Amino acid sequence: MLLGTGASLAAMAVSGTAQAAAKPMAGEGDAAPQASTPDQIRRMQWWHAAKFGMFIHFGLYSVHERHEWAMENEAIPIGEYQALAPRFNPKPGFAREWAKLAKAAGMKYMVMTTKHHEGFCNFDTKLTDYCATKQGPKRDLVREYVEAARAEGMHVGFYYSLMDWHHPDGARCATDEAARKRFVAYTHGLIRELLTNYGKIDVLWYDVAWPLDAQGWESERMNKMVFELQPDIIVNNRNKLTGDFSTPEQKIVAETNGRAWESCMTLNDSWGYQRADDDWKSSKTIVRNLIKCASGGGNYLLNIGPKPDGSVPEESVQVLNEVGKWMDTNGATIYQSDICQPHRSSYASFTRTGNTLFMHVHFWPGRDVAISGLKTKVKSAHFLKGGQSVKFTQDPYRVHLVELPMEAPDSPVTTLVLECESEPIQDTDFVRREKPRAGV
Repeated sequence: MLLGTGASLAAMAVSGTAQAAAKPMAGEGDAAPQASTPDQIRRMQWWHAAKFGMFIHFGLYSVHERHEWAMENEAIPIGEYQALAPRFNPKPGFAREWAKLAKAAGMKYMVMTTKHHEGFCNFDTKLTDYCATKQGPKRDLVREYVEAARAEGMHVGFYYSLMDWHHPDGARCATDEAARKRFVAYTHGLIRELLTNYGKIDVLWYDVAWPLDAQGWESERMNKMVFELQPDIIVNNRNKLTGDFSTPEQKIVAETNGRAWESCMTLNDSWGYQRADDDWKSSKTIVRNLIKCASGGGNYLLNIGPKPDGSVPEESVQVLNEVGKWMDTNGATIYQSDICQPHRSSYASFTRTGNTLFMHVHFWPGRDVAISGLKTKVKSAHFLKGGQSVKFTQDPYRVHLVELPMEAPDSPVTTLVLECESEPIQDTDFVRREKPRAGV
């Protein structure tokens, strides 16, 4: 089964021009990542500081309630699937609920599906009648989202699927040049509308280049248009060009050579609303994922799949509010974090800011915790929440923090702050080799 936003398309058997595009999707790790250019550094300054964003998958598949890939995975005929459109009618104010939830969770930007693989446009367009202003909602859902995000101080991102299961040229463009030219013109036209009609847009998040490669999509010309319309925008790497950042999906994989990256993940196992999917991640798991992304210098784009009326599933709301309460106290350890080399522990993870090391204990052992192989002197230690100082000892092999309470002082993760003399570096191989054994 082909699951997720689209990074798993390598298994598709195709021919001709499409065969070249069936290689593993860009975003699983770029082949030769390059350090950021001065212009990328300028455009992406806010994004690196943001760390945490909300992904929103919302469309006709939300009405179907059986996963955003249902149209293909269940081989639903076009006519049958189109019948969902008149039933798609989100309640007033749905986007304001999303934006308020994102802000409460400590998120700084949002990325909404303007058109997913199903081909339905959530925005007002002159290029097709298969859109929100001419079908069920009779409203521009993207405009409502943009206005709601801006009202809460969020940076605004647009997801756009290049693959299209509805358009008649969406598959035959792989082998029919006339169809390719029509479909590329349609695609570029929709992107032009999106980046012209809604003011300043901060992120363009392409997805699924099937069945064409960068040459087939005319991606160089596509991106040139994008930057002419939005000089400050950032774009990802899923139109078969390198773009500004990599997009590992459903996993956390740090890039190299200073390359920017963002892990996108779901709260359960579905991007779009699937009524029966109850495999929800806990707030502890979300916080741990966020810490891991920040530690590696990346961002965390966490998805919600709203119900047909636009309301967010109660389980998502509960988890995100719990994360937000943790961020109220601990947010600076994420937003202000630098790339952090220490990472070895069986019950904790780490971030740092300069010479300050934050030990995030997710499995609280009680009474004492320790860090192996820290190669710098610790000057002081305290709890982040409440500020109470913590006693510790240090030798060449470990920092041992003692006389701790049996119950964790914070939930779902407790943060200890270690002020160090220099940048904290961990060498557990040194401990394995050199630590005295059996009294020797």
